Amino acid sequence: MPETMQAIRLTGPVPPEGLTVTEVPLPAVAAGQVRIRVRAFGINESEVTSRKGESGPDFSFPRVLGIEAVGVVDAIGDGVDLPIGQKVATMMGGLGRTIDGSYAEHTVVDAANTIPFDTHLDWGVVGALPEMLQTAHGSLTTGLHLQTGQQVLIHGGTSTVGLTAIAIAHHLGATVTASTRNPARADLMRHVGADHVVIDDDTLPVAVSAIAPHGLDAALEFVSAAVLPDVLALTRSGGTVCFVGALSDEWTIPNFSPFAIPNGVHLTSYAGEAADLSADAFGRYLDAIESGTMHIVISDTYTGLDQVAAAHQDFGSNHRVGKRVVVIPTR
Repeated sequence: MPETMQAIRLTGPVPPEGLTVTEVPLPAVAAGQVRIRVRAFGINESEVTSRKGESGPDFSFPRVLGIEAVGVVDAIGDGVDLPIGQKVATMMGGLGRTIDGSYAEHTVVDAANTIPFDTHLDWGVVGALPEMLQTAHGSLTTGLHLQTGQQVLIHGGTSTVGLTAIAIAHHLGATVTASTRNPARADLMRHVGADHVVIDDDTLPVAVSAIAPHGLDAALEFVSAAVLPDVLALTRSGGTVCFVGALSDEWTIPNFSPFAIPNGVHLTSYAGEAADLSADAFGRYLDAIESGTMHIVISDTYTGLDQVAAAHQDFGSNHRVGKRVVVIPTR
């Protein structure tokens, strides 16, 4: 193995064009760790925030960004039972925040934070999946305990995780209603699995009530904490609303009273970890994507670390829907 690798290592906040490739030492593995030859990774909002120097106290410079990756195991530490050459996914667990992340040819993580898999899908497809699959799967299964045949609302359905949640909920056999503020995106949402598309304006409560006259069984909230009382009001007694994120950056409910929660309706949240997505579940989703029974949305694919700057630039200025993925070819 060479003694160095290519990576994007930041010493402080930079604009997108500051994401330049340099040579850095090849990381070594300790006991319980694996080194991954990174083949692809997605671009995420939290990485943009970190690049700007606006992350929370768990993040520090200098740092290689990147909270997720897929690739191949090329070194293992003592006590690790993974074969060299095994395809793995990794995400979160401090990756790109407290430890160096995936904007590099190699990254080192705890073996417990890897998901082994086998698939014939291209790296550019698999690279889109770890973080958004983990969040969508965890919020639907842990946050909602969604069951086949239930009526679920995905509020904020054109975000990357929202689209993935639509696809997984459809795959699980639920009846899926998804919201968007842009009617032009309705066909895309139906393609990934929405049975009903509603416009996110003043007509939404009436539209949802017409679809689920006895109330929703479940709802995922991606838009705003401030609208949670409205979504709760659309949910039947015994149903569950799970708060996952806030595309509007409204993370609290103004003047909240617990009595705003209707009788018998459950309010939960989801901010889980990689362990919530088992290897079996990840494998089932890969098989479904490969067979064409589950659809994900990728907006752009970039080749090479030198294209990460363009990916970040597009992330902030390009409004195409779907995940942006960087593929790293072998040298």
